[in-house]
Amino acid sequence: MRLERQVGLAAAIILSACSQPSTPTEDFGSLQVMETSLGPVMADAKGLTLYTYDLDEPGKSHCFDQCAVNWPPAAATEADKPVGDLTIIERPDGTLQWADEGKPLYTFIQDKKPGDVTGDNMKGVWHVVPETMD
Repeated sequence: MRLERQVGLAAAIILSACSQPSTPTEDFGSLQVMETSLGPVMADAKGLTLYTYDLDEPGKSHCFDQCAVNWPPAAATEADKPVGDLTIIERPDGTLQWADEGKPLYTFIQDKKPGDVTGDNMKGVWHVVPETMD
């Protein structure tokens, strides 16, 4: 009888866990959300903050040469797939870059560790990509 009660209790626990409503988590592919001093922002796989550039157009980067040294494009790979608002664009040199609603995404050379946001509002044209969790 004792074994039956233990099995019944274990079954009840399993059923209870299975019936709990699950909170859907948003899929960001190889990108992620990082908590920063500015709140939650989009970040690359290493946790470095992602930025947009006001001079870019949807699907087209205008950041090349020294600009791309200071603001490295958020590299995507052939294996990466668009997820929700996150898309992938092709740069003129053939490399792939993550974009948010078509706006190309970049990291900033002066951000040294996950959560740094030193590039926000740089020259009034660079901005973190805030992320609100629904």
